[in-house]
Amino acid sequence: MARIRRVLGHWIPFLLLLAGAALILIPFAFMVSASFKPLPEILQVPPSLLPRAIRWTNYEAVFQTIPFARYFYNSLRAAVVTVICVLITSTTAGYAFAKFRFPGREALFLLILSQMMIPFQLRMVTLFEMALHLRLVDTFLGLVLPGLVDAFGIFLMRQFIRTIPDDLIDAARIDGASEFQIFRLVVLPLLRPAIASLAILTFLWNWEAFLWPLVIASSDAVITLPVGLAKFGEQYLVRYDLQLTAATIFTLPVLLVFLLMQRHIVQGIALTGLR
Repeated sequence: MARIRRVLGHWIPFLLLLAGAALILIPFAFMVSASFKPLPEILQVPPSLLPRAIRWTNYEAVFQTIPFARYFYNSLRAAVVTVICVLITSTTAGYAFAKFRFPGREALFLLILSQMMIPFQLRMVTLFEMALHLRLVDTFLGLVLPGLVDAFGIFLMRQFIRTIPDDLIDAARIDGASEFQIFRLVVLPLLRPAIASLAILTFLWNWEAFLWPLVIASSDAVITLPVGLAKFGEQYLVRYDLQLTAATIFTLPVLLVFLLMQRHIVQGIALTGLR
């Protein structure tokens, strides 16, 4: 009886996780498969998971009907620029708040954290008025400016850097290293898991951002992919083949980033739990 309980205790969580993975992966697999099917094959009953033949016409139609490639480039450029700026500002500010003592440090840090409590919808009107006065409406700078500094990123980096022993940094100072050298050669290598986690989270947030690009962008030169997908869906409401193809293209960069940085993300989660 005890052996049966041990076996069930081992397999039941595994089976539950497998069922949860199937619930997530089956719709995704159907979406990818439907991107290679014509519309009648998608609407057939009962539906088939695999296409009868691989067809690339849906992808050609998506890129020909709207400036899809331009929207894709706009989203990718905005996400990459935002990730780079967030990593720079978060690591430097996090290092300053974690390892330097200066007047008003705690009050300033609490002020930064308080921004996380304010929904973006409340700040959006003020941000738009500022962009309007600075003539940044429908510009790339206006698109990325609100996300170049992230309070969550500063908080995350500060918490990680606080776990680095002060003796390690003091030893580098005794050896004659400057503060920039300490930051670049001592702190940053130890922050790789946190940097990877913050990078993928920032990329996801900006890649999927819809509300601010919808408000600030109006021309094809600035419109991002989520807004372009919304316009595409309004134009081709019943063309499920084209909509699923566009959604597949939208998902691919996120999947690629996760696969490339998966090891660092898992390591970052493990280190966070241990600390």
